[in-house]
This record gives sequence, C-alpha cells and structure tokens, in this order.
Amino acid sequence: MTTYALPEPSRPPAAEPHTVYTVASGDLRPAANATCWPTQEKLESDLAAAVTGLGWNVRRGHNVDPDKGHGFIDSQRAGIEVFKHLPPEAPLIVVEGVWQYSHHVLAGLRSHRGPVLIVANWSGEFPGLVGLLNLAGSLTKAGRDYAVLWSADFTDDWARQGLRTWLETGTLRHDTGHVRPLPPLPQDPETELGAALARQLRQEKAIIGVFDEGCMGMYNAIIDDELLNPLGVYKERLSQSALVAEMRKVSDEEAQQVRDWLDRAGMTFHTGTDEATELTDAQLLSQFRMYIAALRIADDFGLDAVGIQYQQGLKDTVPASDLAEGLLNNVERPAVRSRDGSRELYPGVPLPHFNEVDEGVAVDSLVTNRLWTAMGLDPATTLHDIRWGEEYEGRFVWVFEISGSVPASHNGGYDKSYSMRQPPMFFPLGGGTLSGVSKPGEIVWSRVFVMDGRLHVDLGRGTSVELPPEETRRRLDATNPQWPIMHAVLHGVSRDQFMARHRANHLNVAYGADADTADRALRAKAALFAELGVEVHLCGDVRW
Repeated sequence: MTTYALPEPSRPPAAEPHTVYTVASGDLRPAANATCWPTQEKLESDLAAAVTGLGWNVRRGHNVDPDKGHGFIDSQRAGIEVFKHLPPEAPLIVVEGVWQYSHHVLAGLRSHRGPVLIVANWSGEFPGLVGLLNLAGSLTKAGRDYAVLWSADFTDDWARQGLRTWLETGTLRHDTGHVRPLPPLPQDPETELGAALARQLRQEKAIIGVFDEGCMGMYNAIIDDELLNPLGVYKERLSQSALVAEMRKVSDEEAQQVRDWLDRAGMTFHTGTDEATELTDAQLLSQFRMYIAALRIADDFGLDAVGIQYQQGLKDTVPASDLAEGLLNNVERPAVRSRDGSRELYPGVPLPHFNEVDEGVAVDSLVTNRLWTAMGLDPATTLHDIRWGEEYEGRFVWVFEISGSVPASHNGGYDKSYSMRQPPMFFPLGGGTLSGVSKPGEIVWSRVFVMDGRLHVDLGRGTSVELPPEETRRRLDATNPQWPIMHAVLHGVSRDQFMARHRANHLNVAYGADADTADRALRAKAALFAELGVEVHLCGDVRW
C-alpha cells in the first residue's frame, strides 16, 4: 500500500485571556502607505490607550516593516499570512486611519471566528472613514458579521462606551431608526414613469462597459451577473490595455481640440512644467486622448455606461482618468466624432461613467440618467466618497469628496470648474482633476449594494449648501484640496446614523430643480427600483 506524507494545516496560537488583537489593512501603493503611516500610528496608540483603560490588553497581529516604512497589510498574500498566526476565536479590531484595500484582509476575516470590530479616526486628513465604510460594505456583501466605531481620538464617552460594549459582548448596535422599508406606492405620474422605465430596461436591456473590475480592492463594488442580469443589465468586460491602445490612435490635433473647447468654456487649468509634481499640458493631452478613446470604444460595443478602474495598472501607464470621467458625465461636453469623422458619438447626452468601476454606482447612474432625462432634469450624476464632516452653525455638514471627477454642471458650469494635478503619492504620472465646489441645491442621494445575496438600495434627500469661502478652504485643506467637494446636509439622518447604516464608501448624487422636484424624482426612482425587484429603503426625511 502506498503511503503519503499528509500535509497538516498550520496551527494558530490560542487566544490570550482578556486580550484584543489588531490588524491594519493598507493601500497597495507603497508611497501612500509610507506617507499615511504616522497618522495610523497615532490612531493605534489612541485606540490602545482606550482599550487598556477599560482593562483589556492589546496585541498587534503583525509587525511594522522598517524597510517599507509602515506596518500595514499591503497585499492579499500578506493578509493571508498574518491571519495564519492569529487566534481564530480572539476578538479582533481592524484599525483604519487610511484608505485600505478590503481584499487584503477579506480572506482572513471570512474565516475568523471571533468578533470583529472596524474602527476609524474621525478625521479628513486621510480617508480612514472611507476605508472603514468600504470594508463594512465588503463584509456585508460577504455575509460576515462585524461592528463599526469611529472617534477623533477615542477619549469621548460615546466611543469609550461603544468600545466597552463590544469588548464585553462582542457586538455593538447603533441607531438606524432613520431607515424604513418602502411603503405602498401612490399611483401618480412619477411612480408610473419609474415603473415604465424599469419595464423598458428589463425588456430592451443595457450594457455597462467594465474596464477591469475590483478597483482598489473594493469587493463590495463587484456585482455578480446573476444579480445584474434580472434587471436587464449586462456587463461588457473590457481590458484597460485596449483603452491605452485606443488612446495611441487619437491624434494630437483631436486631443488639442478638447482642450481648446474647455478653454473657450472658461475652465481653469493650474499647469506647470515639472512632470513629477505639477500638472502639465502633456498630461492633459493624454487625458483628452482617454476621453476620446473611451467614447469610441463605448460606441464600438454599444455601451450605456462605462467604468474605468485606473488605479491598478493604468496609474503606472498614463495620467489619471478623472478628467475624462468628469467630462463623460456631463450633458455639455466637447464633441467627439467617430474614427472616420462621419458622425458625433453620443451627441447631446452624457455617457454615464461609474468611477472606480463601482458597479453599484453603475446601476444607479444608469437608471438615474434615464429617469432624470425623462423628467426634463439635468441627468448629470456623480459618486462621492463619504470623506468626513463637522458641525457648522448648528448643523452637521458632510464633506463629500471624490478623486478629482465631477460633472461641470454640479459646480455650476465649466467657468466655475478647475483642474489641478493629482497628488503624486496616489498618482505618480499626474493628470488633472475636474474639480469645483458643488453648487447649492436640492439633491437625491442613493446607494445600490449587495446584502443577504440580494440587491438593495438606500434612497434619501439632502441639500448641497453654500459655506463661506474660508470654511470651504479649511475643509479642502483638511482633506485633499485638489478634489471636488460638496457641502452636504442629509435630511433627517444624523452623522452616526449614516455611518452605522451606509454599506459603501461611495454614494451617488443628482440634483433636482427644487425641493418639490427632487421629492418627485426620488419617488419615481423608488418606483423604478421596486419594479426591478431591488429592495428599496427610504432613509431620513422623505416626503411621500
């Protein structure tokens, strides 16, 4: 009889009593991890002080690498190796002061049997809150239980009580009373329109073009075909290498025509000559080639929306995709003709772009574009990161801020928009933004996400408010001054309620002409999603 040497799985250590273990998921980009490490160190120190003050011990689950200059888990493989040596039953805290790639720790968290808490610092300096929300959304999709907590430094009573509750029970619940199921829909023109557009989408179908998915480890941003196809939405899977190849076919003259159009429209470009630190004319022309190439490929495949991943791969190949993305999402934009010059592509309409290939945004932007167009509203949509926020004159005002790409109409036009070089630590080859301060007005916000194996959508109302220039500047300087910002007040949703409920790092926004119109558009959107079979949740004060 043949005998074999049977492999034995690694045996993790037993958990130490009254000890909580910590891990830190980081970026994939070495420069970002090294730059953000001091902020992460402070957060971990603040958290450790709070935990030990409650009578518990803290053990970090992995070492700081002096050669790399940080202590983040910076790849999926690194995460798998770390979790091999963690007690599987131990209480575990994922500590996030920065943007993180969820797939770095997802494999370990799926199999970890102890309670999991995700914490972040309440700070806009680096996107730790964004990272927390992304990991929370990813674990929600994965069906893995977790809790979340946030604080400036974990010395406040609210955070310390939440931490105590989790340490003692392994669970932590926050108030989510602002969320309610969709009530019976009234029969009115808006709900009839929404349902009709849903039936049309299911019957006639739509294609979203995906230039590589899984951007920045966003597991929550990938929606399987089995959930998309019943809506009438199908993926065209495209390679970013094809986008670069098409960019090379765009002439200098064609790219310059886009620049000339934007100059005439009044857009401001903050340019220089140092490729390493400044926005240059050469970088801009590359971005305009991407804009033209994306439209031509979209035309080739008959796409109804498109998403460019950029961060993986393209960041080392060409300047940033953001400027092209913002142009695509606007009704008024530079005309692009087919390769033979015989016709204009997508004339007079946006080609909805779902930034960072977030497919929850893809579905949302697609239906919003059709619904807002049918209602005679500006169909420009954009996603924002839920970056941070603070009280201002008695109300909580969010900083919604995405990486350099909003449609110009959200800023009030190209003459109120500007382009700055993307930060070198994230964007080594530079490229400009399409930035500005979002105009005041009434908005509908939304998020499509996966939970319990089904598609859900949260819908709510808000107001984009105007703040004094000095307060806007303070908030930009506290985050990323190159990026577009919206000062948002959510109706009937507190800061902590929103953080406790939201299942993604992004949310979608679209403007209504006024409060009544925005209310009617939200009602139509709810009807559209309900007709598609998506589970609809109303959040906060929604006038029905």
